[in-house]
Amino acid sequence: MTESRLRSAAKRQSELLALIRSASGGLLVAGLAGRFGVSLETLRRDLRSLETQGTITRAYGTVQANESGAFETALSERADSNVAEKERIAEAVVARLGEAQTLYIDEGFNPSLVAKKLPEDRQLTVVTPSLPIAMILVGKPNIKPIILGGRVRSNTLGVVDEWASEMLSRLTIDLAILGANAVSIDRGMSTPDPAVAVIKRAAVQASIRRFFIGAHNKFGLASFVRFADISDFELLITGRELSVTRAKAFRGTGTSLLRV
Repeated sequence: MTESRLRSAAKRQSELLALIRSASGGLLVAGLAGRFGVSLETLRRDLRSLETQGTITRAYGTVQANESGAFETALSERADSNVAEKERIAEAVVARLGEAQTLYIDEGFNPSLVAKKLPEDRQLTVVTPSLPIAMILVGKPNIKPIILGGRVRSNTLGVVDEWASEMLSRLTIDLAILGANAVSIDRGMSTPDPAVAVIKRAAVQASIRRFFIGAHNKFGLASFVRFADISDFELLITGRELSVTRAKAFRGTGTSLLRV
């Protein structure tokens, strides 16, 4: 390939990645070739290149942007993605609370579904860094919400920074329910924002038991900042959309993984 063609391909791939990142949820691959005025073969080559770089994931004729240190989806976009799967995950969490009386519920859309489904016929104290989750819980009888103090991120309405981590360091929590932007056998749990990673790490350290919750498309990826190993978690809960092969690979490390 000539130098000019390489530059043209790099420019097209950059524009393609920007388009995929701007979309809410995934994009259909079939409609992208005409949009860029290239053949389907050329488009697929571009997508393979982006996938090799770790910036996108392709599945079932669709393509979706992976989160990284330079890119993170907004909470509103997450609310439109894999909703049925996330509902099932939330139900599975609530069914496995056991005797926990104090919970940590992470920021994010999937954790907010857990908050909505919490039983109201038992006393629970719930610590959260999420303003939306605090608002969900404040009107529930028998549930005492405690929100961490600190800087609020506009992207997710989650609380970060030193005050929040200091508060967590003083607590002992029965069960933490945590999400991540990416889950890897080799690189563990990770997130794009170092400030968020600090809070998640503090929650891991403050809790006796830990569940990871996340849709299938979080698995097999690595984001910018690692905050925990998969072995730190009692259980990983995801949807049955996660392939049997990938689930088997995670279980092969000794990790307990539930597909619902």
